[in-house]
Amino acid sequence: MKNNKVKKIALFGMLTALAFTLSYFESLIPFNFGIPGMKLGLANLVVVVALYIMKPSEAFAVAMIRIFLAAMTFGNFSSLAYSLCGGLLSFAVMCAAKKTKLSVIGVSILGGVCHNMGQIIVAAVIMETSRIAYYLPVLIAAGLVTGMLLGIASKLVIDRFEKVKNAK
Repeated sequence: MKNNKVKKIALFGMLTALAFTLSYFESLIPFNFGIPGMKLGLANLVVVVALYIMKPSEAFAVAMIRIFLAAMTFGNFSSLAYSLCGGLLSFAVMCAAKKTKLSVIGVSILGGVCHNMGQIIVAAVIMETSRIAYYLPVLIAAGLVTGMLLGIASKLVIDRFEKVKNAK
């Protein structure tokens, strides 16, 4: 029993560290798709995987710890507000979608789109205008593409994790 608890703690720590590392790595990439503020969301790959291999509460903790660590380390209050709102909405929708027959890729796509929608909500509040919503179609398209790519990668990782787990 103690061995399982140790394995769970180690898995939690590794996933949190990986999510944080991917956030840092992504902050170093000078990405410019002509869409201001757009990122691949590499750390969300870890959150999707965690959602499928851990309890939802544990996956939520990985996501929130990563968001706060990234904001404190190489972000600011503004980046925290955007990431937190996007992350909360995204996680809630992915948790609900996971309970349906939607695939990992579909869940990830919803997560990507909702993350961007959450960020538009924050932008509208900060800028005190709803006119920023004109940007939503562009961010929805970006969320679809990045969500699909991260979903495919997540599915590969989850399948590999299950294969290793069942080989024991």
